[in-house]
Amino acid sequence: MESILKKINGPEDLKKLNVSEKQVLAEEIRKEILEVVSKNGGHLASNLGVVELTIALHSVFNTPDDKIIWDVGHQCYTHKILTGRKEQFSTLRKLNGIAGFPKVCESEYDTFNTGHSSTSISVATGMARAKKLMGDDQTKVIAVIGDGSMTGGMALEALNDAGSSKTNIIVILNDNEMSISKNVGGIPLFLSKLRGRKFYSKSNEGVKKFMLQVPVIGNPTVKIVQKIKDAIKQILLPNMFFEDIGFTYLGPVDGHNIDKLESILETSKKISGPVLVHVITKKGKGYKFAEETPENFHGVSSFDLKTGEKIKKSGKDYSKVFGEKLVELAEKNEKIVAVTAAMKDGTGLKSFSEKFPDRFFDVGIAEQHAIGMIAGMAKEGLKPVLAIYSSFLQRGYDQLVHDIALQKLPVVICIDRAGIVGNDGETHHGIFDLSFLSSIPNLTVMAPKDFEELKNMLEFAVNFDGPILIRYPRGGENHKFTRKLSIKLGKAELIRQGKDITIIGIGKTVGKAVEVAELLKKQNINSEVINARFLKPLDEKFIVKSIKKTGRVATIEDNTLKGGLGSSVIELVNKSNLQNIKVETFGYDDCFVPHGGTEELEKIYKQDVESIAKQLAKS
Repeated sequence: MESILKKINGPEDLKKLNVSEKQVLAEEIRKEILEVVSKNGGHLASNLGVVELTIALHSVFNTPDDKIIWDVGHQCYTHKILTGRKEQFSTLRKLNGIAGFPKVCESEYDTFNTGHSSTSISVATGMARAKKLMGDDQTKVIAVIGDGSMTGGMALEALNDAGSSKTNIIVILNDNEMSISKNVGGIPLFLSKLRGRKFYSKSNEGVKKFMLQVPVIGNPTVKIVQKIKDAIKQILLPNMFFEDIGFTYLGPVDGHNIDKLESILETSKKISGPVLVHVITKKGKGYKFAEETPENFHGVSSFDLKTGEKIKKSGKDYSKVFGEKLVELAEKNEKIVAVTAAMKDGTGLKSFSEKFPDRFFDVGIAEQHAIGMIAGMAKEGLKPVLAIYSSFLQRGYDQLVHDIALQKLPVVICIDRAGIVGNDGETHHGIFDLSFLSSIPNLTVMAPKDFEELKNMLEFAVNFDGPILIRYPRGGENHKFTRKLSIKLGKAELIRQGKDITIIGIGKTVGKAVEVAELLKKQNINSEVINARFLKPLDEKFIVKSIKKTGRVATIEDNTLKGGLGSSVIELVNKSNLQNIKVETFGYDDCFVPHGGTEELEKIYKQDVESIAKQLAKS
């Protein structure tokens, strides 16, 4: 049988197929996704779960005129395959290849760039309002959002507004009972009730129109029937949140039945005003291992398709070391509690959650709430430790300022995935944290050079009386250090002595600084290497002493150059009135770094050891 996928070059070809052909197409797409992701890595389980839904969306709606906004966007692989990028799909997440998230620069079908959760309904509401103001009442704007993303405050704010917007917005609630880890909180519990009840199909308008046509009784009967309808809703669908805030609710519908999906989506097109379509899908659909453990196949590296095992097995990483050390500390200190925002496994807190279930709190995709909550915990005498990805911490900036720093509350925030993270690209690189943290008073900011220093910093942090943050990269150590020094507030570490140049690193760039020094030594340049350890407070006295000795300083950081370590050292040089000092800073320019392998990106941006050494040798 000839491949159906080969015939699909865009949604117009999709519309020519019958339902049976589309079902075959769905299996061909699943096979293609599995083949590519098993080699390139990427988001697997979420994409396998929305194949039929994506086919139905592009069959029913007139894309790209009708707008589809994918929440997070990590489930857009089928969408990309169906919208003219199947030939490029093998380049997924590779340098100069197609991105793992929607990108407007790639295709007119990618309506909006996404990468973080809970944004789609806000964006869709804005687009729908714009269409309405411009007199366009035909275009449909569709937000596809998972139930995990519905735990985000931004999504709830948007629902509240969109329900009263009277715009042609359609929210597709992709309910798979999962985000990355198992969903938690009241909203997933509410949705589980909806899954178990038959949909109450009559809308308010439908009942009214029918009853107004009945002779004699007319208007008075409408009020009676409405009361009956409300009573039935209370029985069949308690807490019918969506209808109560202004949406017409359709569903639940089987998200893997294309015929039923197309039927309910066609119905949604005919309804005036905000509509919510509740779709039930299975994360990891069609791949046994992903269905059984979807959390293990959310974001994956390359793996063996036959066994589901990762091909590249690495040893410990920073997340695991953090998790193990926190368990050890919590055994000695019962006031230590761990908090995460839907990232239990990714941040290394799985063991803690199993050993101390009553002291572990997963708040769902709600970073602002997580930071506000740990402020309350600290205020009442607990020692909360929040584990969060660097790029997600951005979402809680105001809470860092208002709830934590202003009151000097003794919380510990461990920032995972700091620096360049590779193939997920712009939305996930953690290259801004040093900069936005350096501007907030009362914060103490640290970064370990290796695993052992992370352990020591964590032990220091849980005994520290004030807000303290530890940032560390994705993956493992990049350099082995033998000499260990205890942690003292605001004290840097001398790694090697030198007389020609002071090289200051922080976090994983300390190892890079040592390697740069080794290359410079071959050119008779004697480098003094300093592990800053603390960005705030910076060890000013020690650094100034070194700079005075060498007369030249270079900083290396896996952060944007604006506002980070380099900026802090430049300010120190000026403040100390040091004359004729040459300062060179290495970090990322004022730009968003695209997706690609970490080593590839470092070479492109001249942040690799060879490029830095070459620049320092010639200057």
